[in-house]
Amino acid sequence: MLPPELSISVRHDTSETVVALIGEIDISTVPQLTEAVEQALAETSASRLVLDLEKVTFCDSQGLGTLVVLNRAAARARSALVLANVGEFLHRLLDVTGLKQAFLIRE
Repeated sequence: MLPPELSISVRHDTSETVVALIGEIDISTVPQLTEAVEQALAETSASRLVLDLEKVTFCDSQGLGTLVVLNRAAARARSALVLANVGEFLHRLLDVTGLKQAFLIRE
């Protein structure tokens, strides 16, 4: 069995930085996600950091916890973390865990 993968691309605009994710957010990929988001926050003065989750196929509890940590890191960097293109699975997961209210979600 192959390990889960996560592809990450970053695009900087004047008003926001978009971090697009493809694959799974889980215990094996959260270090990669954390590093990419922290680097994007360090390289930008944009007021928003958008995580484009359209092509995320899975997120485990470690992934959810990492999203919470990244939300706090963005706030410390004076940026707002926005979850965009959140799929049905992740919407349900955020709802069930009570975390939906903790995030700015762009439909």
